[in-house]
Amino acid sequence: MKIKAWCYLLLNFFVIVSGFVVNAVPYDYSYTAECLKNPNKPQYDGGIVVNPELNDGDKGWTSLGNAKLRIRRSDTGNGFAVAYQRNQSFDSISQEFFLDQEKLYTFSAWVQISDGDATVVATFKTPTGYYDAAATKAKSGCWSMLKGGLTVNESGTAHLYFQSENPSIDIWIDSVSLQPFTEEEWKSHQYQSIEKVRKSKVRIQAVDDEGKPLANRTITIQQKFAKFPFGCAINKNILNNQAYQNWFTSRFKYTTFENEMKWYANEPIQNREDYSDADALLQFTKSHGVSVRGHNVFWDDPRNQPSWVPNLQPPQLAVAANKRINSVMRRYSGQVIAWDVVNENLHFNFFESKLGNTASSKFYAVARALDRNAALFLNDYNTIESPGDQKSSPDSYLSKISEIRSEGYRGTLSIGLEGHFWQANIPYMRSAIDKVASSRLPIWITELDVGAGTGTNQAAVLDQVLREAHAHPAVNGIILWSAWSPNGCYRMCLTDNNFQNLPTGDVVDKIIQEFFGTAVTATTDANGFYDTSLVQGDYHLSFAHFDHYQPHEKDTKSQQISHNLKVEASEDILHIKILAK
Repeated sequence: MKIKAWCYLLLNFFVIVSGFVVNAVPYDYSYTAECLKNPNKPQYDGGIVVNPELNDGDKGWTSLGNAKLRIRRSDTGNGFAVAYQRNQSFDSISQEFFLDQEKLYTFSAWVQISDGDATVVATFKTPTGYYDAAATKAKSGCWSMLKGGLTVNESGTAHLYFQSENPSIDIWIDSVSLQPFTEEEWKSHQYQSIEKVRKSKVRIQAVDDEGKPLANRTITIQQKFAKFPFGCAINKNILNNQAYQNWFTSRFKYTTFENEMKWYANEPIQNREDYSDADALLQFTKSHGVSVRGHNVFWDDPRNQPSWVPNLQPPQLAVAANKRINSVMRRYSGQVIAWDVVNENLHFNFFESKLGNTASSKFYAVARALDRNAALFLNDYNTIESPGDQKSSPDSYLSKISEIRSEGYRGTLSIGLEGHFWQANIPYMRSAIDKVASSRLPIWITELDVGAGTGTNQAAVLDQVLREAHAHPAVNGIILWSAWSPNGCYRMCLTDNNFQNLPTGDVVDKIIQEFFGTAVTATTDANGFYDTSLVQGDYHLSFAHFDHYQPHEKDTKSQQISHNLKVEASEDILHIKILAK
């Protein structure tokens, strides 16, 4: 029994990345948004934190600023720290660390406050700047989980502290964890996740007419369609540009129209609707088997309304909004796979300010009635790319979902994370997805791009965030926000104006080849078998020097298998017998 347990442990800790065996501590994807009576144990047993559970008094901890530090114990004997008599937002408890710029750090802690509720932020002060690692809205009477992460620009000493804009409250801290990972270990987490979530094990056997195995036969497995949605935005420039069409359709089966379905494009003058560009784009995508996300029904940013809308009085706006949602959704119901119903209503509240706090909830209810099959998304930016934006933090996103539910909408919801990056804080990105994933709602990265400038290696950052997004088990799809325009793209182009790849386009092609265009050539063993792990999707199987393939035996689930193979998500091995004649 002990030997089996040790072997299992080895399987969980040793994985192969790029040909090297990596001894990796498994990543902990868990997060709870529930406020608990007692804090959970620290993740990774605290990692490099000294005295993470405060059971050894104040060992390893000091006060910062004017705060006083006290160690208390709960009725159950749990030790925790209290920072009190605070005068400034940063007055709290602190611990010193040496942070390595080559490492990726995950952070977590449990916090409580003495009165009311307030946002508490965990910050690391270094000689080169301040890094917000995590934030949460803490409450009195129960413990809330902080979860985040960081990288630093320069190795050196850093001081962790906890801050709140309300200096009158005491901050309680417990179960603190700071776990470093090397880049190889981080990649090993991605590898493990992809093997578990994106791939399935397949056993193929080549047999002759009599069912006898055929050894040493060369088999080719070519992916025709990947189950994981990976696409790129387009705009009307594609309609009359054959080079653009060729470049796009050779790569993508999913898209979002950049502007052509937005209200200001469809009704620039009140009561004069124009869907010509959206209709033409939809006809183009249908003809090429490309699925479309509907973007967007409403945009909560007051700057992005049709010019005539902001001057409407609330009763007039209600009529206009009702006409809008019925018009666009009835027109395209059943033709799109998703709708961004209310766009960016974490940052903005144009409709709520005019029509009341229940406006969003009512829009979702109407949308559900108009299109029963499409996924209905919230959609906002900075949730995964900017730790400092509290308006759209993971906690704020979860609160918005609860708010829409509390206001009466009980239908399906999905989470859209735009992903407009300038630089890659990959540990924070992963933890932010962990947090919104606690909602158990489907998640897409809906508008992924990387801005140029500020010294950022745009292509390298794009590669990092794409790999992280694809590997995260909670992410269900990715759309790049890179529609081409002769005058320049929104923030990130993938090609030049001759549709030759830029470095960013090379990154995308590499990702497509690696995850969405699998081609395997292999040889069957002495018993005619070939065992592999394939990305879920549709495949074509063939044997070298043979032109005739027929369906043969049944797999373990008694379904007939031919040379067209569908690999689904399953913990079981898919068994296939193929007649090579």
